[in-house]
Amino acid sequence: MTSPHRLSLAGIGCGARTRTYTKLAMETPERYKINAAADPVRERTEAVRSYAPADEQVSVRLFENAEALLAEPKLADVAIIGTQDNYHYIPCQKALRLGYDILLEKPIAQTLREALQLRDLAEELNRRVLVCHVLRYTPFYNTIRDIITSGELGDIITFNANEGVGAWHFAHSFTRGHWGNSNTSTPMIVAKCCHDMDILYWLFGRKCESIASFGELTFFRKETLRSPRPERCVDWTTPVGEDPWDARKYATDAEARRWLRMVYDRADEATEEEIYEWLRTSPWGRDYLQCDNNQPDHQVGIMRFEGGMTGTFTMTAFEQGRHIEIYGTKGKLRAGVFYKNNGPGEITVQDHFGGPVRVIEVPEADGGYAGHGGGDWGLVNELYDDMVNVPTPADMKTSITQSAHSHVMAFAMEHARLTGQVINVADFERLVLEGTLQY
Repeated sequence: MTSPHRLSLAGIGCGARTRTYTKLAMETPERYKINAAADPVRERTEAVRSYAPADEQVSVRLFENAEALLAEPKLADVAIIGTQDNYHYIPCQKALRLGYDILLEKPIAQTLREALQLRDLAEELNRRVLVCHVLRYTPFYNTIRDIITSGELGDIITFNANEGVGAWHFAHSFTRGHWGNSNTSTPMIVAKCCHDMDILYWLFGRKCESIASFGELTFFRKETLRSPRPERCVDWTTPVGEDPWDARKYATDAEARRWLRMVYDRADEATEEEIYEWLRTSPWGRDYLQCDNNQPDHQVGIMRFEGGMTGTFTMTAFEQGRHIEIYGTKGKLRAGVFYKNNGPGEITVQDHFGGPVRVIEVPEADGGYAGHGGGDWGLVNELYDDMVNVPTPADMKTSITQSAHSHVMAFAMEHARLTGQVINVADFERLVLEGTLQY
């Protein structure tokens, strides 16, 4: 891919993420084209095909599953792997060996050892693998990174970062949903917060050296129930919405319906009765306090980075949105949802000796698309350059070589939580790769 051309895409696993990326890609059809799509749900592959220009839709090949697509010779320049966490490793490995470059949804793989093996295979084959760490592409985090690299804050000494998952999001995805049980997905701190580990590594440009962590599942469990009730919300006799996590809200509440679209293909056209019928058998119809979930609903990590910089990270179900405080030798930065909502602005900078607070306006996301704070659009926009124009995989903005460290951090944080130990991150990576530790 040394000369400019339309970058062809093949979607493997056409859930919400792959459909988002392919739809955004086709807003610039002079740069992208869709060649193939694979998913067991026919409506999803047909949706991907529908994004192509009308005269090209007939040439988009549809497959029932990843195996069928990958049994064919290479069909496109880039394979978008948007399957579930526990099925990233096999299709990614096969696609790399077939000659595809990859746009890989995070996490890289279900286990850290598999993630590191994919990193090493991509390097061995000289393939380009862009991991979907969309926060790197947001105007918000790019503005913060520019402030850090400008030297305005001086040398960075410490930080506090927070990821407010959101109470409904946590119940939807990490209690009822695909990531509710770490045994069939990945640990919470990996599934949700490898984004955060990656953005910390990217903002400060330093590797993490050691980690300690604490966290528990405190609220979203059977012990919270005060009296017995049916395991399905559709069988409750209380008014809809009296309990804020009532799954019947998927049929009646606009915000809950937004989340329903990600897991129920007929969410927009289904009647209330049809949604109720779906909830009778769907995992998302379960009482949020009577699921098989085991993910912590709050966790804190304490980290030391190269050069002695320290920081804390908090994941909680009981906050909405991310925010961060960064403390340097010259000044401090405060930024995120909390400061945007409570003032004086989304990003503020102040020196340590009483100077005025500088409020920085965050640019609007390009392309008119706000998914992940503009990160979805930014990623798709830069995908072309990363695959076509940058000289080597090492020059990509989000190569798998860089992204792998965020996964080492996240799995090390989980190991620290489970063992109560302070984990040396480099030793942890080595022990996992050689098979001594099972992660």
